[in-house]
Amino acid sequence: MRLFILTLCLFAAQIAAAQVSLPAVRVPLPSVGLPSLPTSDVPRESNLDAEFHGTDLRGLRALQIRTLLRTHREVIEADPRGNPIVRGEVLVLAPSGTALQAAAAAGFSIVRESTLDVLELRVVVLRVFSGTARSLAQLQALDPTGIYDFNHIYIESGTASMPSTVGPQTPPGDVKASAAAPAGATHIGLIDSGVDLAHEVFSGLALHQHGCSGRVVPHEHGTAVASLMVGRAPTFHGAAPGSDLYAADVYCGLPTGGAADVVAEAFSWLVQEKVPVINVSLVGPPNRVLEGVVQRVISGGHIVVAAVGNDGPAAPPLYPAAWPGVVGVTGVDARRRVLVEAERGVQVKFAAPGAQMAAAKLPSGYTLVRGTSFAAPIVAGLLAHNLPAPDKAAADRAVMTLAQEAVDLGPPGPDPVYGFGLVGEALRRQPALTTLRAD
Repeated sequence: MRLFILTLCLFAAQIAAAQVSLPAVRVPLPSVGLPSLPTSDVPRESNLDAEFHGTDLRGLRALQIRTLLRTHREVIEADPRGNPIVRGEVLVLAPSGTALQAAAAAGFSIVRESTLDVLELRVVVLRVFSGTARSLAQLQALDPTGIYDFNHIYIESGTASMPSTVGPQTPPGDVKASAAAPAGATHIGLIDSGVDLAHEVFSGLALHQHGCSGRVVPHEHGTAVASLMVGRAPTFHGAAPGSDLYAADVYCGLPTGGAADVVAEAFSWLVQEKVPVINVSLVGPPNRVLEGVVQRVISGGHIVVAAVGNDGPAAPPLYPAAWPGVVGVTGVDARRRVLVEAERGVQVKFAAPGAQMAAAKLPSGYTLVRGTSFAAPIVAGLLAHNLPAPDKAAADRAVMTLAQEAVDLGPPGPDPVYGFGLVGEALRRQPALTTLRAD
């Protein structure tokens, strides 16, 4: 019995890590042994899916969030529903001068603001000093037609599934695109953690990074996601290999990384750079301010692709994937089965490989990844092939073209598990995958 309880605890810790991770907050977790990979194109199905069944995924994620809240209670707190927010801050979208004067008279002060010129929007962050939830209600009462919300923190939606290694890599000066790689698109956007430009999959590519006051803070999640979008190496390629990548780091190694106001500013930068397709492998609660920004981005002819999240099939929707117009993406395993931890609902537009596949890891080589985070960039890369520039009509056509190419896995037509169906399946069969082995 003691052995059974210990095994259950170890597994619960591993699953919690797969649901939530902030770049600056790393809680050491015990590893769980998984079977070795055979030397074939696609790894053998592990027991991980079977072990996921019956697990309280929402409860595990909530436990991980509570750990984060305790670790950084000086800067992070929970909103009334338990979602992490920046302590003592309230956001307001496009406030009038009258509204800001009323807020100042009530004792609120402006901490910072972002003028999103290209979106014709302004996001103001107000400092509160006595109860963030109570202050939010007070501000809304002072300005009933204004758009106010907490400064929610959005988190990653996937993780490396196990430590892995590969054999020797090609020297940086001798990188060639795989012969099986499709032609690259023009440019693609990414909102995530930092990307390691030194990795071989990005050699010779045009990568433009934004955020962190000009610093580069590489992180395993952003690097892996970016590799699946634009990576190009002899044994690996992404969905749009060789494309120009515009990557906004919204974490920068900070405990409050992923805050809604920073994500909003990242969207504005990508729109300013005229990036047509934007991938967001982050999840969080609904936020009125960020939703207003995302809707403005979509109305301008950009495609926003987002992971639907890993809270389980019965969990409420996560955002930005669940906002109208966003292309929500779920993940499937090597047997075309939806990941048991993936969310379900009308927000699911496509399915793509989300487990038993390779992605770039730090500082070099490749690792196995799992989660809807890693399915979303595949869909973003595929969509970018058909949308060279922002255009609303062309964006709609690009989505419908990809839908026509999708393999229908569920009931005939779109469904809440697979959406239009599976795309990008060939990207699972990377030469790099055959050299991976579980440590």
